[in-house]
Amino acid sequence: MHIPPHDNHNRPIVDVDHPLVPLNYFNIVRLKRGETFSYSIPGYETSIVPATGTLRIDVGSQRYDDIGGRGVDVWDGEPEGVYVPTGMTARFTCQSDTAEVFVAGARFDQVLEPFAVRAADIDVVQYGSDDTKTHRKIKHILGTKYHGRVGRLLVSELFTVGAGGWSGFPSHKHDTDRLPEESRHDETYNFRFRPSHGSGLQMLQRVDNEPGDAYHVMNGSTVLIDKGYHPCCALPGYEMYYFTILGGLSQRSLKQFFQPTHASQLHTIPGIMDMVAKFK
Repeated sequence: MHIPPHDNHNRPIVDVDHPLVPLNYFNIVRLKRGETFSYSIPGYETSIVPATGTLRIDVGSQRYDDIGGRGVDVWDGEPEGVYVPTGMTARFTCQSDTAEVFVAGARFDQVLEPFAVRAADIDVVQYGSDDTKTHRKIKHILGTKYHGRVGRLLVSELFTVGAGGWSGFPSHKHDTDRLPEESRHDETYNFRFRPSHGSGLQMLQRVDNEPGDAYHVMNGSTVLIDKGYHPCCALPGYEMYYFTILGGLSQRSLKQFFQPTHASQLHTIPGIMDMVAKFK
């Protein structure tokens, strides 16, 4: 499902118990200096990640100052964030002139402890090549290093390296709990392009070798991945970014199932198995 760019007025784009991706939650909050936003989401753990701007974040009795700091866009510096345990009240205040804030969530019942993820804590993976048109970089905000501190939520930022090219290839899916071959993880993307008038394509092929759907994604598009194989690409001449939320049904580790038709290309893309390992 494609949700076109729009002003959501600080209301959830993907609310709790969404019919397509019930394991996910997603909101974009836009604030000006001194403005505050607060929330509490029973049944969902969340992460607050400034796309741009700087925040003071209060979670329970904990305070985290100067979270974020990126300027004009998501390419302008490294991500930071704060983990908010299930149902706990979070309150964040804009410390910069403006801030655009991603709130990512996954369904989870237990209450853990809040913590901050600073730029130095980000786990970065780069793989692919220009020759295979698959060159990209992943910045894991809530990645493998936080097993035991996070329940079901994985949060990352994905960048195409260079202008144009494919991401999420070889095509894979994760819509069925049939471990150890595959895990059920609902997924939500929010896309950005540089320059901002760029755009791309999100494919969603639900059955191997059967026609699927394709969505024209633009700066600010949100895509919900409920089931099927889902590669995407950017137009030549444009850089693409997408904020990625994964929520697991029975475990946090993601087990991708690669589309049989294209699985042989796993051996042609440099570093791809390192990428796969980082989602576990």
